[in-house]
Amino acid sequence: MPRRKVQEELSKERILETARELFVTEGYEQLSMRKLAKKLGYSHGSIYYHFQNKAELFFALVKEDFASLTKEVEPFVSRGSLQDVFIAYMRFGLTYRSHYEVMFLLQNDDVQNYMVDETNESYRVLAKAVQFHTTKTLSIQEIWSLYLSLHGFVTHYLKRGQSYEELEEIVKAHATFLSEAVS
Repeated sequence: MPRRKVQEELSKERILETARELFVTEGYEQLSMRKLAKKLGYSHGSIYYHFQNKAELFFALVKEDFASLTKEVEPFVSRGSLQDVFIAYMRFGLTYRSHYEVMFLLQNDDVQNYMVDETNESYRVLAKAVQFHTTKTLSIQEIWSLYLSLHGFVTHYLKRGQSYEELEEIVKAHATFLSEAVS
C-alpha cells in the first residue's frame, strides 16, 4: 500500500475512536489489529506504529475515558452538592455510552490488571466528593455501595438503550435518593 499524504496520515485519535466503536460491537476477543486496520483503510503496520498490541490500544482507551469521567465529575467534588456529583457520573455514563462500555463492561484478563488504577481513581474522586459533602463519617463499604449503585443504574439503562435526556428525571431522583441516604 503506497504511503499516504501527510493530511491523510492515520492519527492516534482516529485509531482510538474507531477501536472504541469496534470493541463495543465486536468485543475485545473478536477484534484484531488487522480488522481495525481494514476498517480504517490502512495496513495493520500503521496501527502498530502507534500501539504495540491490542492490550496497549485498549488500555489507552480506558485511560482516556476514565480521565474524561474524572473531568466531568471533579468540578462538583468541592462545590455544588453531592447530588450534582452523582448526576455528573450518571450523565457521563448515559451520554458517552461506548466510553462507559469500554471502561466497565468489556472484560478480558489481558487488560484487567491495567485497569485497576483507573477504576480506583474514579472511586477515589467519588469518595472525596462524598467526604466533602457529608457530615457523616461513612465506611469504605458504604462509599463503595454508592459507587456500585451509580454504576448499576448506568449499566441497567445502557442495556435498555435509553439516553440521558429520556432519563433525566429518573437520574435526578436516584441522585436525590442516594444523597439523602448519606446526609
